[in-house]
Amino acid sequence: MNEATKTNRLRTFIDTNMLPMKKNKIVKAFLISAVFGLLSFTIATLSIDRNQIILDIVMSGLNNAHYSPKTIDDNFSEKFFDYYLKRLDYSKKFLVQSDVNQLAAYKKEVDDEINNGTFKFFELSNELINRRIQEKETWYKEILSKPFDYTVDEEYETDGEKMKFAASDAQLKNEWTKYLKYQALYRLNEMMDDQEKIKAAKDTTAKVLPFDTLEASARKKVMKLTDDWFKRLKKINKKQRYADYVNSITAMYDPHTEFFPPVEKKKFDQSMSGQLEGIGARLQQKDDYIKITEIVVGSPSYKQGELKAGDLIMKVAQGDKEPVDIVGMDIDEAIELIKGKKGTEVRLTVKKTDGTIKVIPIVRDIIQLDETFAHSAILEAGKKKVGYIKLPSFYSDFTKNGARRCAIDVKKEVEKLKGESVDGIIIDVRDNGGGSLQEVVQMSGLFIPKGPIVQVKRKNGVTEELKDYDDSQVYNGPMVVMVNHNSASASEILAAALQDYNRAVVVGTQSFGKGTVQSFLDLDNYLLPQFDTIKPLGSVKVTMQKFYRINGGTTQLRGVIPDITLPDAYSQIETGEKELDNPMPWDEIAKAQYTSFTDINYSKLKKASDERVKKSKSFQLVEQEAKEIKAKKDDSKYNLKLEKYRAEVKELRAQNKKYDELKNEVKGFDAALLKMDLDAMQNDTTKLAREKNWIKAIKKDIYLHEASLVIGDMK
Repeated sequence: MNEATKTNRLRTFIDTNMLPMKKNKIVKAFLISAVFGLLSFTIATLSIDRNQIILDIVMSGLNNAHYSPKTIDDNFSEKFFDYYLKRLDYSKKFLVQSDVNQLAAYKKEVDDEINNGTFKFFELSNELINRRIQEKETWYKEILSKPFDYTVDEEYETDGEKMKFAASDAQLKNEWTKYLKYQALYRLNEMMDDQEKIKAAKDTTAKVLPFDTLEASARKKVMKLTDDWFKRLKKINKKQRYADYVNSITAMYDPHTEFFPPVEKKKFDQSMSGQLEGIGARLQQKDDYIKITEIVVGSPSYKQGELKAGDLIMKVAQGDKEPVDIVGMDIDEAIELIKGKKGTEVRLTVKKTDGTIKVIPIVRDIIQLDETFAHSAILEAGKKKVGYIKLPSFYSDFTKNGARRCAIDVKKEVEKLKGESVDGIIIDVRDNGGGSLQEVVQMSGLFIPKGPIVQVKRKNGVTEELKDYDDSQVYNGPMVVMVNHNSASASEILAAALQDYNRAVVVGTQSFGKGTVQSFLDLDNYLLPQFDTIKPLGSVKVTMQKFYRINGGTTQLRGVIPDITLPDAYSQIETGEKELDNPMPWDEIAKAQYTSFTDINYSKLKKASDERVKKSKSFQLVEQEAKEIKAKKDDSKYNLKLEKYRAEVKELRAQNKKYDELKNEVKGFDAALLKMDLDAMQNDTTKLAREKNWIKAIKKDIYLHEASLVIGDMK
């Protein structure tokens, strides 16, 4: 969910009783009001460096507003150094060990530089990386000027985390040779596959090219892509590198606390569909890569189904044209390549979380907002009639202009399903990243008489219970809540509350585990009017609160553990909040006062589900896929011998082929739109077509099928 939106949805109140603040050369006074969280300070002199001003304000904001402020000491400095070094040269293609040793002289000094307002370490790192980039430009041109030897039995490591900095220039140049050879081999293999298809088809109109010609063409393509990469690298200016430096500091607090330069803040505030116009996904710069952080519900990416949060975009192609390598590309340039007119196709080459490379074609379109709202269907499984509500996000009327609210919409869908005399209801919050706190509290209240839903704790230790005060219970029949790894924030609150009340059975996989709340502090607001000439400075997003279940435990890191856990393709690799750098810890507070229901036999339901899953060929395939994904992630090396490389690629294709069966409709499982909904959209053929496609997708969902059978067991 958009973090700026979260700030508007949940006002954060901060007490004036803050920790004592260290004096520095810039900040004379620092206050936080109880209501608006505003800071004010006086700048000592206009001659102070702008970078120093930014860092002093950011640090003052973190020390006074962050839920868990840090002590800026040698331990902080060492941790920062390791993180910043990874951010500076993640792929370890530019710096050598002697450069690292030179920078390491500051490993325990950065805390002093932060406190004293000096930037020797940053200046040195900026100078070093720029110099090394210039050197490598001559290397790659030399390496690509002659053919590679593809008979050598050697490997290339593709995971920067597993690499070590080269001990010498000679060793690093050898790594560059292997890297460029790997890039050429990837393209050469594709061209050889095309040649084999021509031969098999006996196409006399197509020309069969000799190996030397193909190899030269592969190197030419890599040369162009690398030329473009270095053009982008040389465009990175000192201001951008300084933002990375500041963000390496904020990252020590938690993964969601972040500094936004003015341009980045403006982009952050745009809607997701606006940021990636045409496909509906949100991007984030992560080291040398462009990472997908969220998929817009109802967007072309969402409907195509293969692009997922966590994917790294390697290349972008306009239809069947030559792809552009975007590794190392600035996010602005990447957006320009990805966005486009409705009806045109973009092909994204992405690296999945298991390390596999996949080309995903997406036809750009206008995002249909109605698909982001709650909607329902009737499911039939095991002779039971089950109501199904898909909730893509916890939307609300934030602008007070009469926009729809999800709690009201879900209530309407529940009433419609009750009118259909369903045997139970499934609330599906898979891939729901969260939203309005007010809405999730009200929605949870639809299924219980009244009581606490979630607890919120501020940094001063004050805890507030958010409650449902309405005695009425809109629905009291059997319920399942479906979650997965991408269910976060408000989704976790809903699932946790109904689980703690023993009101519903939670089915699926462990949820994301984000139990923190952030608010934005605009740095410009803390400058006196006479310093307007140095604006804009940007903003800092700060973690200020934590969520806790009514049973006392936070959803942070652990998320929600389902009552019935189903096999998942990514079950054997780290996902969610715990995968991020420096996540805040799990902890617990006092349990709220509430009364649980007692009419669900969880052990009986779990036993019945486990028996079905063991017999299911589809779930057996998922478990097999999970093992292969784990193996692929652990083994991130590729053999650079042509014969072995091609054999490995063919083996991977064959492995993936057998999972096509998971895309078939589930036998004995049916789904249909509600008659009143069908009648209402008869004149809207576009919407009707979308809804029918949604029903087709439901019929292929093995998880939803099993959840329906769980409802049947509850009767």
